[in-house]
Amino acid sequence: MAKKSSIEKNKRREKLAKKFAGRRARLKTIANNDSLSMEERFTARLKLSELPRNSAKERIRNRCEVTGRPRAVYRKLKMSRIALRELGSRGLIPGLVKSSW
Repeated sequence: MAKKSSIEKNKRREKLAKKFAGRRARLKTIANNDSLSMEERFTARLKLSELPRNSAKERIRNRCEVTGRPRAVYRKLKMSRIALRELGSRGLIPGLVKSSW
């Protein structure tokens, strides 16, 4: 099990990213638009840098939904390899056949 503080920190980041997604996207389109003047693009970059760092989608870490483990997480299942193995051994994942020989 991961530390509760790191799990909560990641949840805060997800919430902030969702809150500022529209504003961040709008400022990025202005900043990357070559048809606008250099001053307008620069002010958009400055406003973008004023937003909280944790509101960037890139700062969110993929974590296991079951244990909170930050590494070896399958995106499709939102579960780590260890949690997948444990639940598969118990027969709790439909369609998963765990081989043993």
